[in-house]
Amino acid sequence: MPQQNLSLAEIEAVAREAHAGQTDKAGRPYAEHIAAVAKGVRARGGSDEQVAAGWLHDAVEDDVLSREWLEGAALPQPVKDMVLALTKGEGEELESYTRRILATPGALLIKEADLAHNSDPARLALLDEETRDRLTEKYAKTRRLLGVEDAGD
Repeated sequence: MPQQNLSLAEIEAVAREAHAGQTDKAGRPYAEHIAAVAKGVRARGGSDEQVAAGWLHDAVEDDVLSREWLEGAALPQPVKDMVLALTKGEGEELESYTRRILATPGALLIKEADLAHNSDPARLALLDEETRDRLTEKYAKTRRLLGVEDAGD
């Protein structure tokens, strides 16, 4: 009998537990970021699969969930594909990463929500000037490579 997929509420709980104790660069609970991305995906008209991938978008990259966990998880294959597309490898060139996002159905919308939250002026204001400037340029370059509008769109 096929395994029933996790519900969005279960995926949210897994993601929150996986990132528990983790903080962002400003010292805020990382769960705030993944929740904002999932909410941003929904606000942009994302599907339930995209919202699920929004909750999990940083889990493998941040090593809070393994690729093996993802492969065996009761998730639709498109969710797994989007999460892996959004997982930037250590030392991976930004151009390679953005090409993979563009090539993976549904992943771009999640990255747009991620960039919008990461680029939020109120969030950036909490960082030291050097970090804020470095990240602002990184996010702008990522948007250019993806062909998406500025966060203020």
